[in-house]
Amino acid sequence: MFEETIYNNKMLKTYDVFQQELGSLRTGRANASMLDIIKVDVYGQKMPINQLGSVTTPEPRTINIQVWDTNNVTLIDSAIKKSELGLNPQIDGQLIRLPVPDLSEERRIEIKKIIKSMGEKCKVSIRNIRREANDELKRLLKEKEISEDELKKKEKVIQEYTDNQIKVIDERVVSKEKEIMTI
Repeated sequence: MFEETIYNNKMLKTYDVFQQELGSLRTGRANASMLDIIKVDVYGQKMPINQLGSVTTPEPRTINIQVWDTNNVTLIDSAIKKSELGLNPQIDGQLIRLPVPDLSEERRIEIKKIIKSMGEKCKVSIRNIRREANDELKRLLKEKEISEDELKKKEKVIQEYTDNQIKVIDERVVSKEKEIMTI
């Protein structure tokens, strides 16, 4: 049997991933989730920074990483420098300070493009989920498990889920762009 909610949940999960990616973008103020996209090569595997130390934001423009293992300080430092965040770590023993500079107009425009691109990727994923659902419906029709009427009804429901998610993504992109341009 076909469950529309399964596909709706997939769309919601896709949106959650998009939200996390947006949260990792630098907006001119310190945010611990900015570091979520950075993976450090330690102990023979790639690990997120928050599993190698305590990440705090003591001030609006500073992120502190209290590294638990001294051996990882230089590895975290190089991973941050290699990332596209444009942050310059300052090492003080096992503490890494990340001053978050103001965004230049040029960088803001660059970030707007990145936001649009992330939104488009998310919308493509949502549409792929719709296509997957519609393919499943057509297979069920072919196997005579559902009728033409059921097919049309369920396709309509899936299309409504898709339209709603795309609308939410577009709204989130616009609000994030405004946030980037006003800080």
